[in-house]
Amino acid sequence: MELFDTHFHYYGESTPVEFMSNVKLALSVPPQKDAGIVDRLRLLAVGGDFIESCRAREFAQVIPDTGYAVGVHPHQAENFMNQQEDFSIFFKDGLRPVAIGELGVDYFYDNAPAQIQLTVLEKFLALALEQDLPAIIHIRDKEDSEKAYIDAYNLLKPFSESGGRFVVHCFAGTPDWAEKFLSLDAYLGVTGIVTFKRAENIRETLKVIPQNRLLLETDSPYLAPVPHRGKENHPGFLVLVAQTVARERGCSIEEIAASATANGLELFKGMK
Repeated sequence: MELFDTHFHYYGESTPVEFMSNVKLALSVPPQKDAGIVDRLRLLAVGGDFIESCRAREFAQVIPDTGYAVGVHPHQAENFMNQQEDFSIFFKDGLRPVAIGELGVDYFYDNAPAQIQLTVLEKFLALALEQDLPAIIHIRDKEDSEKAYIDAYNLLKPFSESGGRFVVHCFAGTPDWAEKFLSLDAYLGVTGIVTFKRAENIRETLKVIPQNRLLLETDSPYLAPVPHRGKENHPGFLVLVAQTVARERGCSIEEIAASATANGLELFKGMK
């Protein structure tokens, strides 16, 4: 079985080789091994600021079947505006990124003013169009609010109409919002949240995501799936996400793994 973790973070806490050694070990023991045997694991290391984007590139240079993405997370938007690092260096020589991200809108925390978040998002969406690369989008709102989704949608609609491709990663919105983004030909990423007891909204949203628009991701080191919830997450646990998605959709884990991997390769064409 082949899996594709389309979103994980590498912070340099160990060498890439040590990191992957831990991932492979986790895949070889229960409950991961019981969920299914993973013969090939593709990875996409995602940047949330300039330094993390550099680390993601370093990881992809060392580990086979790995791509990387460069971007500015909304939490880092104000820092980026103050420092204005030159992301063009990633497109000059050497290994090119396969996506622009992580980008987006996060009003759950007040780490950056809303207008600055939107300015940075718009800037990097323009870069995605310029480089003909898909965007990886983060959206999180305060409870009982849809403003982050509205603001993100208002920028992503013209982006899509201009030929832009994107995934709303770690999608945690309503089925209605899922359908709105799907109408823009978006992909939606599902993480270990789908295994959480109280995440019925995520499982409900699964019902409206077409098989050809579903991506699997860990968002590690965050959001470890049950039974590892509360521990540090890593791509070795993606098989547990796939197992739960398969159960909820009434199909085999092999079918989910195959379709989600194919979707990831279709969106992130630089991985082929």
